Amino acid sequence: MRDHHYKTTIKWTGNKGKGTSTYRDYERSHTISVENKPIIEGSSDPAFRGDKTKYNPEEMLLSSLSSCHMLWYLHFCSEAGVIVTDYVDEAAGIMQETANGSGHFTEVTLNPTVTVSEESMIKKAKDLHHQANEFCFIANSVNFPVKHIPTVLVK
Repeated sequence: MRDHHYKTTIKWTGNKGKGTSTYRDYERSHTISVENKPIIEGSSDPAFRGDKTKYNPEEMLLSSLSSCHMLWYLHFCSEAGVIVTDYVDEAAGIMQETANGSGHFTEVTLNPTVTVSEESMIKKAKDLHHQANEFCFIANSVNFPVKHIPTVLVK
């Protein structure tokens, strides 16, 4: 067993001069940075007074699940001789807000459309999504189901 360590820096950039003196006096804007990588502009969801032009934590969670699944999937395809030529996932998630204002995700569904080079690869290409889901670090770290509804095309 090996430990892998990760570091990010989150910096609030939404002080409009009065700090958090009232709920409406500050922006939810922030930056997400990792050494030697581009900065990501973040905010909260517009439903929570956020900037709709910036990524919110809920979108980042979906993106993390989707990209982790894709990376494992491509790995398993390469090992199994399934030649993937294109991969696009339209991930969707449901977050349930509770009466006290907190909330939690209840499920995420990955909807990958995968293009393979030969028709004989379709069944294996579909089956490998199960293995990718079992190995995905992020999917193994959440307490809600991560479903997948793959489509496989040949080109």
